[in-house]
Amino acid sequence: MTISAGQLRAARGLIGWSQQDLADRAEVGRATIADFEAGKRAPYATTLGRLQETLIGAGVEFIPENGGGAGVRLRKGTEQPAG
Repeated sequence: MTISAGQLRAARGLIGWSQQDLADRAEVGRATIADFEAGKRAPYATTLGRLQETLIGAGVEFIPENGGGAGVRLRKGTEQPAG
């Protein structure tokens, strides 16, 4: 499944991570994330996979397009950040 820029932004928001937080954990440049989210460029498939796997490891589930639109949610039992 390919993730969209909107799903990436939403996933970060669900777990309270900044672009830099995700970049550090996924070992990807912050500019890569910023450019993707801004629609300036699409990362390599391997980079998107690394981002997605990092977020999945943090408790995010990616929901594929299924007639209701693609999305993200927190896995059941995952604690939400204090806010």
